[in-house]
Amino acid sequence: MMQKHHKRLALFISLALAGLCQAQAQDKTIDVVHWWTSGSEGAALKVLRDDMGKRGFQWKDGAVSGGGGEPARAVLRTRLAANNPPDVMQMIGFSIPAYADDGTLGNVDALAAEQGWDKVVPPQLQKFAKHKNHWNAVPLGVHRTNWIWANKAIFDELKLAPPKTFEELVSMADKIRKAGYIPLAHGGQAWQSATLFDSAVLSVGGAKFYKEALIDLDPKALSGKTMEKAFEQLAQLRTMVDPAYPNREWNFATSMVYHKKAAMQIMGDWAKGEFEKARMKPGTDYLCFQYPGTDGAFIFGADQFGILNTKQQAAQVAFASAAMDKGVQEKFNIIKGSIPARTDVPMDNFDSCGKKSMADMKQAIKSNTMVGSFAHGHAMRDTAKVAATEVVGKFFDKGGSPAEAAQQLAAAIAKAK
Repeated sequence: MMQKHHKRLALFISLALAGLCQAQAQDKTIDVVHWWTSGSEGAALKVLRDDMGKRGFQWKDGAVSGGGGEPARAVLRTRLAANNPPDVMQMIGFSIPAYADDGTLGNVDALAAEQGWDKVVPPQLQKFAKHKNHWNAVPLGVHRTNWIWANKAIFDELKLAPPKTFEELVSMADKIRKAGYIPLAHGGQAWQSATLFDSAVLSVGGAKFYKEALIDLDPKALSGKTMEKAFEQLAQLRTMVDPAYPNREWNFATSMVYHKKAAMQIMGDWAKGEFEKARMKPGTDYLCFQYPGTDGAFIFGADQFGILNTKQQAAQVAFASAAMDKGVQEKFNIIKGSIPARTDVPMDNFDSCGKKSMADMKQAIKSNTMVGSFAHGHAMRDTAKVAATEVVGKFFDKGGSPAEAAQQLAAAIAKAK
C-alpha cells in the first residue's frame, strides 16, 4: 500500500514539475541581445521595448558593447555553448543565413504569411531575412551609408554648397582647412574606413561595378583600374581627417560636426540620430547629401533580429509582430535615423533627410541600384569581409600604392572565399 502511495506521489511531483517547466518555458519574458549602446540607439530601441511591455512581456536586456562584429558573435557562442540562447538577437547581413544553416535560428513563417511581409519588405532585404523560404529574422530598419553629414553654419560661413563631384569635395576640403576647421570627422576604426570605401567604390564605378567587385567578387573588377581609382579617393579622404582620428568612436566623430569642429562626416544615417539627440534639425543646423558620384544609387545595411531556437515561441511571435508594426517602425526609425524596412509606412512624419532616403530607396529598388554595404555585412560573407576590411583599413591608416592595394584586396578576398 505504501509503495503505491509513493508511486502516486512521485507521479504527482513529476507532473507538477513538468507543468512548472512548461510554464517557465513559456513565461512572459523576451531575452534580447543587441549592440545598440549609444544614446540615440537606446532611445530608438525603447520604442520597441515599450510596445512589448504593452503586450504584456518583460524585456530582458542583453546589450553588447563593442558593436555587432566579434563581440556580439562571442556572446552568442558563449550562450549557445551554455545551452542558454537568447530568444531574439540583433543580426546583420550574411550572418543570418549562416546561423540558419547551422540550426541556430527558428522562424516566424506563420506570422509573416498572415501579415503579408513578402509584399512590403524589399527583395534586397528578404535576401537576408529569409533563408530557404523561411523567415528567420525580422527586419526593423534600413540604413544608408552613402551619406555626407555637414555642419550648416560652416557651409554658410564659407559659402559652400553640397559637392556634385569628388573633385569639388577635394576643393571644398582645402577651403575648409584654411578656414581653421577639420574637413572630415572620422574615427580610425577599420569598419569606419570601410564605410568610406563603400561610397568610393560606388562613386568611381557605379552600381554595376560595385556589384561586380564587392558582391560578385569578380577578380578582374577587384584588381583593375576602376578599383585603383576607389583607393585613390580613399587616399584623398585620408588627407581630410585630423591627426587624432585613430580609435575614435563614430558618435564622437559626429559630435565634432555638431560642435562645429569639423565640417563633414561620411557615415550611415544612424549619425542622424545623434544630431536629433543634440536637438539639431536638418536644413537648419545640419545638411545631409549623397556622397558625390552616387546619385540614384542606395548602399544599404539592414537592422534585423534573428529568431533563435528557444521555447519562447509566443514571446518571439509577439516581438516579431511588434517590430513589424507600422507605427513602431515609424517611431523607431525616426529616432534611429534610419528608414522603415516596410515600404508601406507613410513618410509624412519623417524629416527631409528621411523623406529623401525613403524616396531614393524606392527608386533604387525599381532601377536595381540598391546594393548591400560591404562595410556592414551585406555584400560578401564574413570571412571575405574581414579580409577586405583589413586591407582597406591598413591602406587608410598607412597609405601606399592604390594599384598595389587593389591587388592586395583581390588576393585577400580570393584567399578568404
